[in-house]
Amino acid sequence: MTTTPTPPGLARLNGAAEPEARAALHEVCASTEWVRRLLAARPYATAEDLCAAGETATAALTTADLREAMAGHPPIGRPRPGDPDSAREQRGMAGASAELKAEMLELNLAYQERFGHVFLICATGLSAERMRDAVRERLGNPPDREWDTVRTELGRINRIRLARLAALPEEDARPMSTTRTASVSTHILDTSVGRPARGVAVRIAARAGRDADWRDLGGSATDTDGRCRDLPAPPEGTTHVRLDFAVEAYFEQDQAQDRRQGGKRDAPQGGKQDHPQGQEPDHPQGRTQADDAQQDAPANRDTGPAFFPEVAITFAVAAGEHYHVPLLLNPFGYSVYRGS
Repeated sequence: MTTTPTPPGLARLNGAAEPEARAALHEVCASTEWVRRLLAARPYATAEDLCAAGETATAALTTADLREAMAGHPPIGRPRPGDPDSAREQRGMAGASAELKAEMLELNLAYQERFGHVFLICATGLSAERMRDAVRERLGNPPDREWDTVRTELGRINRIRLARLAALPEEDARPMSTTRTASVSTHILDTSVGRPARGVAVRIAARAGRDADWRDLGGSATDTDGRCRDLPAPPEGTTHVRLDFAVEAYFEQDQAQDRRQGGKRDAPQGGKQDHPQGQEPDHPQGRTQADDAQQDAPANRDTGPAFFPEVAITFAVAAGEHYHVPLLLNPFGYSVYRGS
């Protein structure tokens, strides 16, 4: 009886020290729980055993685990620079027209605003048109159904990546190494006008423990896509990161540009309203026009172009993880979430 030799990549994974094997599996899926389960099941006799363990682990992930896994996936149409996996998997978008790429960007943003996470699809072998049609269709899903779809797509992606990891010959394999620091990026969408916020200064600080002092690491500014990709990496031992966004200068510049163009940004407007001659608006009993004016939109309460001149957010980090934390911004409010 002949014995089928163990694929070279699988042999490396089986024999690697735990930190190196953990790092290799994290390249496949960013879920800590998924990686833990696959590490615990080593060694694997065949590549199919490895893929089956991956499917079992994916089926057991909680919603929080799925969110963590999706943080390792860039948006469709924007593969992460220097990441051969995402570039290879999203090859179908490479030849798409500029119009289709712009449409995918808008659909991605609409999806993230609806569901609070990146649109995930197993893009291997799909054309740009099929990916566009998929996000259009899934925008209509209720959240529970969409989570089921996300789990299915993540399982497909993980299976393809695990099969490739198991089969890779030594000369094509990336070194198994541990990453001892986290990395951070952000992007800003100005929701009041539906476009990226360009030129916003962002500073990053880090601390090692809840009671430790903050250490300023430097900063950068958002590009024409509203993205900030070159923030300094937090040092080893970092447990928390703070991002400070100087948004007031952005809104001042934006309003100055609007004045030069003779227009204005769309935002809630307050003050007196016009009514047909001889008629006054109805008011609930006991209320006056002055009361309504006081409660009217922020124009009556503004002290500048932005109600929040600065935005500061703090979040926990772990070594080896990438944290993409987008900011959805308007002159009177903001929200943040962990994206990808």
